Amino acid sequence: MIRKIIKIDEEACNGCSLCAEACHEGAIGMVDGKATLLRDDYCDGLGDCLPVCPTNAISFVEREAAEYDEAAVKANMKKAGKTPPVGGCPGSNAHSINRETETLACGCPGSQSREIHREGKDSTAAPLTSHDIPSQLSQWPVQIKLLPVNTPYFKDAKLLIAADCTAYAYGNFHEQFIKNHITLIGCPKLDEGDYTEKLTAILQQNDIKSVTVVRMEVPCCGGLSNAAMNAIQGCGKMIPWQIVTISTDGKIIDE
Repeated sequence: MIRKIIKIDEEACNGCSLCAEACHEGAIGMVDGKATLLRDDYCDGLGDCLPVCPTNAISFVEREAAEYDEAAVKANMKKAGKTPPVGGCPGSNAHSINRETETLACGCPGSQSREIHREGKDSTAAPLTSHDIPSQLSQWPVQIKLLPVNTPYFKDAKLLIAADCTAYAYGNFHEQFIKNHITLIGCPKLDEGDYTEKLTAILQQNDIKSVTVVRMEVPCCGGLSNAAMNAIQGCGKMIPWQIVTISTDGKIIDE
């Protein structure tokens, strides 16, 4: 079958092995000091290896390749002494977290595009209690699949492209990331298709000031950051960007 799969430039590879560590499916291994795609059917095409490569030696191509074999990946993980994840995604492994104390996109009325107006900082309203912390969301909808490509709130906007789990994992998400941004969320593991085309169109057809990608540390989120980077590179504009990674216990581990 023809499908999207990674390609590794052996000359550009510096042998750091970060991609092999990031590939929980075991598709990438080190051979003679170079990263190598060991088996096509182990590569799920989500691209969690791409963001960690310091030399940009990894890219996506579409070619004839064996279909991703989740059963084979699970068997390989079990053989290697790793616990196969529920649903095939290592990031979906169950674990506890210890704490110290305009146009409808799909015909659904709830997807109607609109701005959300918040009271300004100079408001004379009474001081907020811990139960009244306001939302910083400034538009609706937020799901990438539902967002229109052209809408007034994209003008001179700072985009936040976030994996939907990040807001649950990171406690101060609204204040630190959503505030003063237009928010786009998605999950490349659960949503059908790729976000690249939609994100590229948004960047091309609107005056976007910056892009911040917030993803979880789990491999599934590689598809989100990869789509965002492809869109930035393919939109034909110079747009400042950054990628922030959140751990499953709610800490910023890379930015």
